[in-house]
Amino acid sequence: MDDNLWLIELESALLDDCNVNDIYAICRGKAIPEALRPDVWQVCLDVRHKSDQMSLFNEIFDLPFQNTLREDCQVVVDRIGNDDEDKVSVISDLESILTFYCKNRNLQYESDNGWIELLLPLLALKLNRCDTYNLFESIRDIYIPKGCKPKGNVFHVFRLLILYHDPELCTMLDTKKITPDLYSIQWFQCLFASSCSLSVILSMWDLYFQHADPFMVFFLALIILVNGRDQILAMKNTTKEELLKFLSNMPCALEPDDVVDFCSLAQYYALKTPSSFKTDFLKALYGSQSEKSSRNETCTVSQALCLPVSVYELVENSSIDLTTPDAVRFFLVDCRPADQYNAGHLSTAFHLDCNLMLQEPISFSTAVQGLLTAQRQAIEANSNAGGEHLCFMGSGRMEEDQYTHMVVASFLQKNTQYVSLLTGGYTAIHDYFGDHMADCLEDHDVKKCIVCMKNSVELRNLGQAGQTQQPRRDSQRPTSDIFSRFSAVMKIKSAEVKDKLFDIITNPSNGTSTAVGHHHGGSLSGQTAVPDRHVSANERNGKRYRNVAPVFSIDDDNDDHYNDNELKNSAEMAGSKLPGDAKEIVNLTLYLKSTDIINAFRCQEVHMNGYMYDSHLIITATHLIVLRELGHGQAQIIVRRPLSSIVKITAKKRHRDLITFKYGFPNGDGLLITDMDRFLIPNASEATALVSKHIVQTLDGSKLT
Repeated sequence: MDDNLWLIELESALLDDCNVNDIYAICRGKAIPEALRPDVWQVCLDVRHKSDQMSLFNEIFDLPFQNTLREDCQVVVDRIGNDDEDKVSVISDLESILTFYCKNRNLQYESDNGWIELLLPLLALKLNRCDTYNLFESIRDIYIPKGCKPKGNVFHVFRLLILYHDPELCTMLDTKKITPDLYSIQWFQCLFASSCSLSVILSMWDLYFQHADPFMVFFLALIILVNGRDQILAMKNTTKEELLKFLSNMPCALEPDDVVDFCSLAQYYALKTPSSFKTDFLKALYGSQSEKSSRNETCTVSQALCLPVSVYELVENSSIDLTTPDAVRFFLVDCRPADQYNAGHLSTAFHLDCNLMLQEPISFSTAVQGLLTAQRQAIEANSNAGGEHLCFMGSGRMEEDQYTHMVVASFLQKNTQYVSLLTGGYTAIHDYFGDHMADCLEDHDVKKCIVCMKNSVELRNLGQAGQTQQPRRDSQRPTSDIFSRFSAVMKIKSAEVKDKLFDIITNPSNGTSTAVGHHHGGSLSGQTAVPDRHVSANERNGKRYRNVAPVFSIDDDNDDHYNDNELKNSAEMAGSKLPGDAKEIVNLTLYLKSTDIINAFRCQEVHMNGYMYDSHLIITATHLIVLRELGHGQAQIIVRRPLSSIVKITAKKRHRDLITFKYGFPNGDGLLITDMDRFLIPNASEATALVSKHIVQTLDGSKLT
């Protein structure tokens, strides 16, 4: 009798005006009886009192794609194998509901978009068309991510989730050029309905709708991969097609008895994922499905290096006691240069100077070992300052954060689990604390803090312009009790960790950067620096103007960063030159023996997203070529540039071996920069001198013709 009390309670609740929370509190993951399932789903999807929208349908089937829709309904129903009478009824319901959905929402049906598969389990409930339509529409709006199409945002987000929990698996799939949309698009489009049996889907959706978490599909998909990771990794030498077929069919193995454990594991992984994963992507991925929203989708996360974490989550996470040992606890790694760290930082942060990676690689390696030791000790001490989840923090300015990205990329390339990046860096933390900064930041120096200095300049400019400062928006700002709680916790909890950090790692002395040596190749124009202008990739331009002096120079990148136009354009370039573009594959040894090669230098290609690739910089009489090592004696031609297109070579003041080649042509008194490449070249001076020499020869030769 006791075992059935919950059923009596559920029936009673359904007779009253209950909601999804009441259903969850009663059922607690139990299997819903078939007779009660329709009512339970209607409550969970909040359509119980919704009007009869299908009554507006004029029963006219005149869509441009009507024949395609009808044929697809026929094919799917034939595959199910019902008797003929049932088939006619099901096909009629499918076509009517989907036709009205297209008209009502101004959407276009496309084959394999998952709509038919999503609708079939709802027809199994034997409801009238009106209620079935309302359920279908609600599931599409609440639980199906927007942009479920090849290269859509949803799959970039899913890849970040895989990278966070299983970087080795993610890297292996990346290497095989297998992106999530190639195998999981049907999983997301119809919540696994096309991959699993009806009994599995009904049990899974029972739990799914009770939990009322639209992101659950991401974690269910993650569990599918994690459970089969050993088989997937063992298939690294199989063809891409074989692996894709295996991945796509993985959910087919699910049995009804597996569903409870399957969903429980998904919740466990959701618990071990930063909540920013949901809050940051909710608006972009979920909401009313319409043609307008799908057309205006922007790929905002396609270039994300790793999972982003919001300032709010980081601060709140450090100031509360966790309710469960499996919940996320961050270990904050401050990657800013030492002078910025010393002008203000969170007391819980471990300082890992990103400049060490290029300036002093041995010290950087030691510092990383110190970081891992400090993290382990902080976890053992059960400190709020220490957890398994590494959150890296930059300054919030691209000039330093490009090096922070290199540090993060180095951890990812070592398959480090639970790696995230603080959105907005130190600047976001500074803005978040506002007037409470003195209580929440350690060693904050108004005169040296980069944010304070910038704000001071802006205030002076506003004053000079006779303007008043706009009031600060407080919508994202927590109440003062959070600040005081955070401040108190930080001062107490971080004390035991802080002493250990100083014992583990000592920052190298901050020597001043050496003066720049002579310019290799000099300046051919003999004039002062020429302003650069950037053009987009689709802007077409002709040859060099005749009788215009070539503008080639090797300069210091004095500001140690790209200007705003460079950042904008190079971000576009990074998107268009992602690893995995179709480029020629060559035998490395044979290629390097080519008689056309004047010299070759081992280097590392540095991407805007921070990744570094072992490469070879090759110089011929007319071209600069870059080969990226693929292993097994093979390499890929990534860059093949005419030497005559190089208009500028810059070296970082702090990192003399970090070289940027800029391409373009003269335009009046300025330069049009059309593209750029960046490399870390040991003894870069030799390479740049040789490049400049042959550029001069190429240009001189072109003048003679």
